[in-house]
Formats: sequence, structure tokens, C-alpha cells
Amino acid sequence: MGSRPHPSLYQTTAFGLTGLVAIDMLSKITSTPPPLIFIDTLYHFPETLELVERVKQKYGRDVSVYKPEGCSTAQEFESKYGEKLWETDETTYDYLVKVEPAHRAYEELGVKAVITGRRASQGAERANLQPVEVDSTGLVKVNPLFAWTFPFVDWYIKENDVPRNILLEQGYKSVGDWHSTQKSADGDSGERAGRWAGKTEKTECGLHSDYFALKAAAKKKLEVVQK
Repeated sequence: MGSRPHPSLYQTTAFGLTGLVAIDMLSKITSTPPPLIFIDTLYHFPETLELVERVKQKYGRDVSVYKPEGCSTAQEFESKYGEKLWETDETTYDYLVKVEPAHRAYEELGVKAVITGRRASQGAERANLQPVEVDSTGLVKVNPLFAWTFPFVDWYIKENDVPRNILLEQGYKSVGDWHSTQKSADGDSGERAGRWAGKTEKTECGLHSDYFALKAAAKKKLEVVQK
């Protein structure tokens, strides 16, 4: 493989369907696709981690994996921050397991722009998604499939034999951490049904929220806990 034309461009992915489409498409149009970044929250389903390995094998890709700082297992995380932090302090949890590791990855890898798998048809905060955005830190977010609908994504996955999370065949519509993901109920039509069940106000995990606001809120709460 030759040198990458845009060395500061990466693809961040949780290996959801749209991200998988992007991985497949990029593998076909360039011999030097952007490197992949995966945030391991320590609470992913085993099926998600197995999918990561299948994708690495099928496409011959390396994946930079980032975990909560100073923690390699859920047990280590819980001994440091307490059990079920996602229930007692969801904002701090999101910052520690997703936001901080992501920004540590960006700093260590020299990331200036990322390709995401977000789409407007996913609704909620993504309904007005634009193809290119710049967040509060100056990071450029490229959303190449922002206008795709779910039927088109689903068609592409099946037509091109793209690996997918086997949980999607078991009643799940969208897969995140095991403790905040459940099978969608009959009549649930949203693409992300089953995520953060019972929390109608929550539609994002924090990765696409204001970084500085989340960091300040988490730091304040952690200082109180550590006193």
C-alpha cells in the first residue's frame, strides 16, 4: 500500500450498518482507505467484538482501539468509578467511556477529520445532519452517507455481502452497550429503537455533543466524588 493522500483523515466506527457500508465502499474505491478507530467502552456485546474481527479479516484492515483511560476491563472501570455508572451518572459515564477515549485517539493519532456513519433518516438530533460539519474542537466530521435511507443501506449490505452484527437478526435494530440496548418492541419503527429504552430525551451517546461542556460537567462531578 502506498502512502495515504490525507494522513489526518480517519474513519470512526462502532461497526453499525452505515459505517460498515462506508468501510466496504472505501475498500473498493481506494487502495489506501482511511484507518479505522473503534472506541471499546468495555461494555460492548461479545457479538460486536466478534464483528470487529470479521471486518478486520475480510478487508485486511487494522483498527486502532481505544478504551477508557487506565482501564482494560469492565471490572477495572467499576473498581475505579463504581458499578452501573451509566445509571447513577450517565453524563460522566458517556464522557469516560466514549468521549475521552475518542479525543485521546484524535490527539495521539493526529486526527483532523473523521468519516462517520451518521444519517439524517436516523432522526432526532441527526435529522438536520449536513454532509460536512466542524465541531467545537475544530474536528471536521464528514458524513458521506448522510442522505441515505435505511432501505438503501440495508440493500447495499445484502447486495455486497457486507459483514453485519448477528444481533440484528435477533430482534435488535441498533446495537450499542449491552446495558443500554434491548430488542425493539412490536411497533417500534425508529431505526435506533431499543437504544436507551425508557429515556426518550436521550438520542446520542455524547460523541457528537459539545466536547468542552461534557468534559467540564464530568470533571466537576469526578472532583466531588474524589474528595
